[in-house]
Amino acid sequence: MKCIIIDDEPLAIDVVESYCQALGAVEVIRTFTNAIEAIEFINTNRIDLVFSDIEMPNISGIELIKSLEGKVPYFIFTTAYPQYALEGFDLNAVDYLVKPIPFPRFIKAVNRVKEMMKLNNGGASFNVSSAGGQAPTHEDDFIFVKSEYENLKLDIHTIKHIQGLKDYLKIHSETAKPVLTLMSFKEIQSKLPETIFIRVHRSYIVNVNKITSIQKNRIIINDERIPIGESYRSMVYSRLNI
Repeated sequence: MKCIIIDDEPLAIDVVESYCQALGAVEVIRTFTNAIEAIEFINTNRIDLVFSDIEMPNISGIELIKSLEGKVPYFIFTTAYPQYALEGFDLNAVDYLVKPIPFPRFIKAVNRVKEMMKLNNGGASFNVSSAGGQAPTHEDDFIFVKSEYENLKLDIHTIKHIQGLKDYLKIHSETAKPVLTLMSFKEIQSKLPETIFIRVHRSYIVNVNKITSIQKNRIIINDERIPIGESYRSMVYSRLNI
């Protein structure tokens, strides 16, 4: 699912973008702090979903959706002003998220879009998981990753965390030496069960079952300290029920 994010506050964009990255199934192709610039992009590109603030300079999110031509993508409004919800739904917005946005609530909104896409396109349903929701099944206890000239079989339950190193990922395991693989975070997340692995930083994914403790902005796994990114913090705390 391809999406864009529109908000005049960069930090708010970072939060939504981190949520999308954590889910893995939502690809953020552009972000905008200027809604007027976003209009032309939406009218000339294939976009499935728009996350848009409502209160913005020059043009509001409500005015933005009214100005679009042709087929309008799905909209999820993100705002600190709940009084606009009724007008947003009158414009067929899929959902309305009030800031600060809890991660489980964000997941429900995205799942709602996916269900609507299924109904409109006849496609298969795909639900992303949440701490309180029903997760997609993951039948295998292993994944294969390409490392150098072979495909290595890794037991997912022994993986402690995954670290991003420029173009590579370094997979840390309890039972073997770290494995380097030329993969993106999106690719590795598509292989791993979302009930177990969460993105906590732009450079780290952790296995929640291996967490020893949380210390301020760090996750402790045995003696290893893994940072929690500023834009990931609320999602991580919500996922771990902290």
